[in-house]
Amino acid sequence: MNIGSKIKSLRTMSGLTQSELANRCDLTKGFISQLENNNNEPSISTLQDILTALGTTLKDFFDENEDEQIVFTKNDYFSTKNEDHEITWLVPNSQKNEMEPILVTLYPGCVTTKDMPHEGQEFGFVLKGKIVVVVANKSYKVKAGETFYYDTNKVHYIKNVSNDISKIIWVSCPPNF
Repeated sequence: MNIGSKIKSLRTMSGLTQSELANRCDLTKGFISQLENNNNEPSISTLQDILTALGTTLKDFFDENEDEQIVFTKNDYFSTKNEDHEITWLVPNSQKNEMEPILVTLYPGCVTTKDMPHEGQEFGFVLKGKIVVVVANKSYKVKAGETFYYDTNKVHYIKNVSNDISKIIWVSCPPNF
């Protein structure tokens, strides 16, 4: 097994630079570069730190015959919550995939963080409530049962304009959350 190239592959699939990975593991960019070029070998604990930062385990890293997970249940999801919204990641480690689906629960009257322009597209399906999607200086009303889709090359965000929570399935391509 070529450990260096496998780490590089996981890093690039995660959308991290060598510097970002190094910072997450308290290592230097040079060490990560040497590792990826097979000019250095990590200790087990260092390898474990790197793999944790890349969203995998030692077992999964060395398991060449692992079946790809196709179905995900509530036990696989994880969420973060603040005073404005809750985000539930529906596919674990989806940041290494080409798209990232999440469930956004936006509390009444609240607004998501303004997302600065970046490469990609975003799609949403409103499960519950009424929202306004703002792209650049234009606002679009979207209610339960309706969808939205836009290029992310302009500032964009979402407002909940209902008196109840709004729930949105939101897919970002490439992963951005």
